[in-house]
Amino acid sequence: MPDRPVPTTADRGVGGRLDRASGYAWRLLVLGVATYVVFRVLLRFEAVVVAVFMALIVASLLRPPVNLLSRFLPRRLAATVTAFGVLGLIALIVWQMTESVTNEWSALSAEFSGGIRHIEQWLEKRPFHIKPDTLTNLQGKAGSYIEAHRSALVSQVLNNAGRVVDVVTVLALALFCSIFFTSSGERMWLWFQDQLPATARPTWRRAGSVAWHTFAGYTRGIVLIAAVNAIMVGIALEILRVPLALPLTLLEFTASFIPLIGSPIAMAVATVVALAGRGVTTAAIVLVLIVVFGQIEGHVLQPFVMGWSVRLHPVVIALSVIAGTICAGLLGAVAAVPLVSIAWAVIKELRGNGEPDPDEDDGADADDGHTSAVEADSAATGRSALPVGPGPGE
Repeated sequence: MPDRPVPTTADRGVGGRLDRASGYAWRLLVLGVATYVVFRVLLRFEAVVVAVFMALIVASLLRPPVNLLSRFLPRRLAATVTAFGVLGLIALIVWQMTESVTNEWSALSAEFSGGIRHIEQWLEKRPFHIKPDTLTNLQGKAGSYIEAHRSALVSQVLNNAGRVVDVVTVLALALFCSIFFTSSGERMWLWFQDQLPATARPTWRRAGSVAWHTFAGYTRGIVLIAAVNAIMVGIALEILRVPLALPLTLLEFTASFIPLIGSPIAMAVATVVALAGRGVTTAAIVLVLIVVFGQIEGHVLQPFVMGWSVRLHPVVIALSVIAGTICAGLLGAVAAVPLVSIAWAVIKELRGNGEPDPDEDDGADADDGHTSAVEADSAATGRSALPVGPGPGE
């Protein structure tokens, strides 16, 4: 008896497009589950992940001065000296900020008290016409709330104080890792490639090269933009004689690491301080500066500094920041854009050059014959696209 033919998808009445769509659907589901599991694991080891991420940032920033010092010192010693030099510079800035606030505290208290009274008088006039009793009642309610919840607030502060130990641990681990990433990062990367199958090494080499190039370019670019923003804000606040100019400048520098929204938030805080300390006119000028500095950053600094390493549409950047904030809070807001930039750069690199030939000779130190644009640029400048460490013969 002849065998019956197996019914095909078309015989069953299911179109080819639906069949392909179902194939994509279950693959996407598998990828989604795998991504969720990886995300949960990373959250479980949040301290380690944050420390490594910070170490990579520091390594990308320290590499140029370490390359310079390594001409005169052993590379590991050059990395250590540079890392502790930067740490000392940060400590000096924090000390200067603390001294500034401490020395001006009595004058600041009087200025803020007078500024608050001016704000109250301003709100009582046109166009607000708020009654004095309303403002007094609001102050009384705020004081009553603090008095009623004093124990809960103190308990919350003490609970958060325990996080200081975690922060110090993460910072110490990040500093420790950054020294080794800077001094011997290339040898770590080569060791990792040696653990991969021979046919996969060229792809990983290209992907890692373009990923590091994008990450380092983004990191150095965002630090440069943050520094320029902080300098402009600091000069403006000093000219306007706004209180706490140095702490507000440091806040602007830190907030600039969150694209699009960080700098305006810091300037909004500066506006409130200017309103309380110097009055409505100064606050209005600071408010105008938010728009001016935002235009300078968006139309001058971002294209000039970041255009060669990060090419993302502003909508993608905004969505990435919001999604990162929802997933991982402040850390997610900071890390979202560089991660999306790296993913897009790797996809373009692998899709644009195609898959490498599996039969290529791809020894640990041999040229894979499929050099990416990043590797070609690195070869032309004589520097590796990854953190450089001393070779076996050094």
